[in-house]
Amino acid sequence: MNQNEFIAIINPFKDKLFRLAKRLLVSTEEAEDATQEVLVKLWNKNQTLDQLNSVEAMAMTMTKNYCLDQLKSKRASNLSIAHSNYTDREASLQTKVEDRDSWSWVERIIQQLPEQQKLIIQMRDIEQYEFEEIAKILEMNETAIRVALSRARKTIREYMTNTHNYGIK
Repeated sequence: MNQNEFIAIINPFKDKLFRLAKRLLVSTEEAEDATQEVLVKLWNKNQTLDQLNSVEAMAMTMTKNYCLDQLKSKRASNLSIAHSNYTDREASLQTKVEDRDSWSWVERIIQQLPEQQKLIIQMRDIEQYEFEEIAKILEMNETAIRVALSRARKTIREYMTNTHNYGIK
């Protein structure tokens, strides 16, 4: 496989790799490093990529594993999971402030979720992966993915309801 063929295979999903890495590592620089590291590993395996059912699934799995390794390492001990690329250009200033505040709450809630639920929320609700793809990447049963996603969404919904109601019932 030559360089152009490799680029043609990788281009459709390289941004997804970066977004997953950014979700897990927060730091743009760390996410760029992780993405680059995964792409180098894929290039080193370029002769066997044609044999894979889904290069994208393998790349996402490699990215997830690399990022989790980085989070476990000493140099990444201060990193946390966050998501900060939400903007609404057409809303009023008040709506923008309220939306940012709500998104900030959602980010804080997501930070408190178990690691597996964070990944599933990222892959399903942000990256729009199908359950079958998530199951392959995370090496889990589809039913378990659905249950974990449901629990994560329920946790987020309950926290947000309590936040917006300010304790009023």
